[in-house]
Amino acid sequence: MTALLETKSLTIRFGGLTAVDSFNLSINEGDLFGLIGPNGAGKTTVFNMLTGVYLPTEGTAQFDGQLINGKNPVQVARLGISRTFQNIRLFDELSVLENAMTGAHQHARLTVWESLFRLPRHYKEEARQRERAYELLAFMGLDDRAGLTAKQLPYGHRRKLEIARALATEPRLICLDEPAAGMNTGEKSELSALIRKIRDELNVTVLVIEHDMKLVMGICEKVQVLDYGETIALGTPREVQNDPKVIEAYLGGD
Repeated sequence: MTALLETKSLTIRFGGLTAVDSFNLSINEGDLFGLIGPNGAGKTTVFNMLTGVYLPTEGTAQFDGQLINGKNPVQVARLGISRTFQNIRLFDELSVLENAMTGAHQHARLTVWESLFRLPRHYKEEARQRERAYELLAFMGLDDRAGLTAKQLPYGHRRKLEIARALATEPRLICLDEPAAGMNTGEKSELSALIRKIRDELNVTVLVIEHDMKLVMGICEKVQVLDYGETIALGTPREVQNDPKVIEAYLGGD
């Protein structure tokens, strides 16, 4: 099977510091894949290279057979990769619905003139985006809050709105950067179920970074572990949990 996302020897250096070294990753379509590691291991740096925020110093990253090195975040998103962030990035003064619609704008089928002069096709496209945004808000359990501003949402719902907006870009792969950060136990349980639904019902491949081991080990089918920018383990959740290198990385050696 050809990998949907594949990196080979992906490396990035900041001055004399090697943040990620020779990182190899292979994710197949339909995977629910976890990338974990202690603080400072390089997980978010990997996300930033995959989504066009950082340009790798060495190595390659391919999505569906197409090289994505050097592409900017908009180009990467158009290819079918979306992401969320550790720190929630919403338009606080816009409504919940409008926030979700911003993701759908990426696939707008309009010319500049149609948008500028608000020709009939403009309104048709706007209605399509609105309908899709409502569908995703309903999927995330936020449709009854569509008219609120984003800043009026409680923290857990803000996290879900950011995921809904990412899904509105119609991705084939969604990268979730610590989606459970700051959530309570009940919210984490609900999030776990939603992540599974994203893969199973929306047919979107999922790559997740998360510090909550219970969540990762409960939903991911394959887990890769980074430590100081290098992969130290790869396998099923059970294999990774029992790996001596992983135990040492998290708990410390003698």
